[in-house]
Parts: sequence; C-alpha cells; structure tokens
Amino acid sequence: MPKAWSDPEPIFNGKDLTGWEPIGNAVNHWVAKDGELINLEHGANLKTTRKFDDFKLHIEYNCPKEGNSGIYLRGRYEVQVEYQEVDANDKFHGMGAIYSFVAPSVDLPRKPGTWESFDITLVGRRLTIVRNGVKTIDNQEIPGITGGALDSQEGEPGPFYFQGDHTGDMRYRNITISVPKR
Repeated sequence: MPKAWSDPEPIFNGKDLTGWEPIGNAVNHWVAKDGELINLEHGANLKTTRKFDDFKLHIEYNCPKEGNSGIYLRGRYEVQVEYQEVDANDKFHGMGAIYSFVAPSVDLPRKPGTWESFDITLVGRRLTIVRNGVKTIDNQEIPGITGGALDSQEGEPGPFYFQGDHTGDMRYRNITISVPKR
C-alpha cells in the first residue's frame, strides 16, 4: 500500500464529456447535465481518455430499479452496479461485486433510485470497496480480468469505463481520483 496519496482530483467536470469518450459501435447516449453523468438509454460504453495505475476512486451513483451498469477499473475489472431482480443467492453478480470473482462480504439494503457511493482502492490487483460508508470488500485479490475487459494487460495502466450497453437512466457524479504520491 502506498504511504501517501494525492489530494482527490475530479475526473468528471460536471459540465460536459471532456476527458471521456464513447467506445464501441453503439450510439452514444451519455450526457453531462447539472453535475451528473447520465446514460439516457442503453447504447455506447463510456471511458476516460486518461489511464490510471494504482488509485483511490470516489464515485456516487444512482441506479434505478431494473438498472444495470458497471464501473470498469483500469478497463479490466468490473464493479457491478445493478438493481435488476437477480437470484438472492448470487452474490458474485450483485451490487458492488467484482463480476463473477469477488462477492461483497456484507449485504446492504437495495436503494434503487437514490444516490449512493463507492470508495474503491485498487493497488496492483488488491481491492478494497467501501459502499455507503461500509467496507464490503477488504483487500481482496482479483484473480483476473472480468468479462467485457478492454484488454488483458493487467500490469499496465488503464482507463475507467462505464457500461452503457445494458440499461439507461444510470447516473454518476462526484467522480474523484487520488493516486500514490511519488
């Protein structure tokens, strides 16, 4: 773990898509409005133009009932963001899981349509997630890339990307990053 981190820096300016670009062949439905990054309907995924190595990410999200998205760390590891009806025993595909690999150790209530937060620390492949102030994954190793990864270059920096190809009306805001001080 790094000894010190930089001050949090916004990676979404709340006004426009500067620093972000749609990926894939689908139509882009991402817009910036009133400080929010909104996916109006399913379509293109959206990624940062910058790449990151180790980081602390703070992000607030508002996932509607039946919403399904994901936050890809370095473009390779999906943190699931969804409130679709799923098998209650399937912890590896629910809110805050590393898709198919790491399930949250704490069950938190579903809150569709409200603002929630993730504080995500990724150092190498070691991950800690705090959801709504509760640590749900504690320094767990991600065993490999998840489905939808942009590439398999795990030792390289990579972008963040949001899934936009599942459902619409996903909202993100207050997206900040801290990186290790050199």
